Amino acid sequence: MSGALWPYFLLIVFGFLPSEIWRWLSVILSHGIDEGSQIFTFLKTVATVLLVGVVARLIFAPTGELAHVPLAARIGALALAGGVFAITRRNVLAAVLTGEAAIIAAGFWFLR
Repeated sequence: MSGALWPYFLLIVFGFLPSEIWRWLSVILSHGIDEGSQIFTFLKTVATVLLVGVVARLIFAPTGELAHVPLAARIGALALAGGVFAITRRNVLAAVLTGEAAIIAAGFWFLR
């Protein structure tokens, strides 16, 4: 194997495959779970709370270059994403992409 390809090989073996195994295992094991069951509702709730925690940390305690973007701009991006979420009938992908675009635009605006 070429010397230039080793980092990519290591990234796949140690970064991608360990998490991908768990994803496929969860898909296989969740096949028979009723979507309205208590365990599925609990798991969706935990996943949502984790996502809220990550977003809250990015908004209120950012690190790196994001810390230089004013709090008002970060909250504005969050509000815009929330509005898109409501307008698109709870489309998480549209809301996340809108929020990302808004925070990237704010970063370019305030960090130039």
